[in-house]
Amino acid sequence: MKGSSTQKSMRLGSVEPAVLAVLKHIDPLVAVFMLFVWGLIYRERFGTAMGAVAVVTFVTASRIFSRPTREGELSGQALTTTFSRITLEWIGVVAVLLFIGFALKVSALFSRAMMLTWVVTTPVALYAAHAMRRRARQLISDSAYAPRYIIVGANNAGFELFKRLPKSGFLGFFDFRSPDRLSSLIDPSQLAGHCKDIADFARTHGVTSIYIALPLSNVPRIGEMVRELRDTTASIYFVPDVFAFDLVQGRLVEINGMPALAVTDTPFYGMDAVRKRVTDLALACSALLVLAIPMLLIALLVKITSKGPVLFRQRRYGLNGEEILVYKFRSMTVCEDGAVVTQATRTDQRITPLGRLLRSSSLDELPQLFNVLEGKMSVVGPRPHAVAHNEMYRKLISGYMIRHKVRPGITGLAQVNGLRGETETVDKMRERVRYDLEYLSHWSPWLDLKIIFQTILVITRDKNAY
Repeated sequence: MKGSSTQKSMRLGSVEPAVLAVLKHIDPLVAVFMLFVWGLIYRERFGTAMGAVAVVTFVTASRIFSRPTREGELSGQALTTTFSRITLEWIGVVAVLLFIGFALKVSALFSRAMMLTWVVTTPVALYAAHAMRRRARQLISDSAYAPRYIIVGANNAGFELFKRLPKSGFLGFFDFRSPDRLSSLIDPSQLAGHCKDIADFARTHGVTSIYIALPLSNVPRIGEMVRELRDTTASIYFVPDVFAFDLVQGRLVEINGMPALAVTDTPFYGMDAVRKRVTDLALACSALLVLAIPMLLIALLVKITSKGPVLFRQRRYGLNGEEILVYKFRSMTVCEDGAVVTQATRTDQRITPLGRLLRSSSLDELPQLFNVLEGKMSVVGPRPHAVAHNEMYRKLISGYMIRHKVRPGITGLAQVNGLRGETETVDKMRERVRYDLEYLSHWSPWLDLKIIFQTILVITRDKNAY
């Protein structure tokens, strides 16, 4: 049937000017441009090999530099912080190039002086591109080309939108309510009028954009308003109040042409899932190569100093709440894995002398590197708890099971923020869960790296594990 909902589709897009859209994706071209500049200066021959480097650089940089959240991550940061982040991103591109070069044994085809100069100077050019982007955004916001807009909805959602839009083109808020019933966040002087007058106001003041930030309960009124606004040239946008929910990886997604708002989701879809898994495999393999002999020595010491198996296996919840077996070097005289599991305490008599050393240094966790290789765990993620503890805390702490939207980790954000070891109160566990959900909401490869480095420092200083 013509016009039926099954034939309608929508697509995700952007409202930014064309020049900003171009500048937003210029970084891969900057990296390739710098390659050719230094190739000319060093008089390198531009053959197939150089072309291959340019293509791999462009493709890899496009994946890293053009991700949707990048501008938000860099905006408002200090110069040193922004430059460090850009440098780390560039190191990721270089790491891919080095891996391919060594794997194919073609690194000898290039001048080392030229390649090193290119690698060192490109972050400066990338920062210059970022500064140019930021300056262009400011100029457009303050120019006559800035959109003239109004916000319909003098509420929390409308105020949050107001903070994120340029102030130069703002003409005021509109609402169905009287001024005395508006949010305290809204300055009464910013109220431009009642919603019934929007169409006339838009025509009179040359409004180019109208943002409707009204609650979903106002859908009938919104529909009537949109029909009246068809007699104007303004672009109309509906901004749902997403802040009404506790968002975990909140984002807009497209499902075969239909937009949807993810309220609770995993951060690991698409290339982010690939990036996370490849990183886990690389870290786990590298760690096992370095720690193989120390782990064999620990296993031998566990065996000869106390009775029982070398490895302690315990059922815990993994990705999507599925049960997994987690490996640890045995540090106690018991191997509890039943309906009731007692957490270790500082003076726990079940802990062996060697086990106390292993637990305080987290060396007992090393066998979990095999869990990472199996795909049951990640290097960084929410720490898995015993099944018995999960069943208890999921009834006491709201959102507890959301932490299982990702693979559990050997270390996590909670552990590097002082919540390592015993959680003797529900409040302590609630705080640990808060950090786990924060990790899910703000995950990035850089957050994982930060947690890994912080874990090394915590292990040497923290006294909460026993």
